[in-house]
Amino acid sequence: MTPLNVRSWAEEVAVLMATRLGGARRGEAIDLDTMLRRRGGALPRNLYKKAVALRDAEMVTNAPKIARQTDFRAAAQAHADLVAYLKPFGRITRMQEKATNFAASVVFGLLVLGIGIVWVLVWQGYL
Repeated sequence: MTPLNVRSWAEEVAVLMATRLGGARRGEAIDLDTMLRRRGGALPRNLYKKAVALRDAEMVTNAPKIARQTDFRAAAQAHADLVAYLKPFGRITRMQEKATNFAASVVFGLLVLGIGIVWVLVWQGYL
């Protein structure tokens, strides 16, 4: 586990967060610190803490002497947990979620329309 591994882990988690949770602007270089500020609240609390630990481990790699003395096992575990959580949110899952949301909004609109029609009929004395 070298400091280069930790940087690539943090970059991978940041890209996964950007693609799965949103929050990245087009053409912008994404880093984990920015993604945690923008979309960190979308993660469960325990995974947010692990993401913070991974971000801190990445910041330690900027000081080479300290990085050589640091054990990155916790960062490796945090990376594995975050990737395991963020990977399943694939294209199919997002499309199914969008279709479900669309169907729910259509059903809600029809329900409100039906209630409005019944109210008008009762108000006019037809029911």
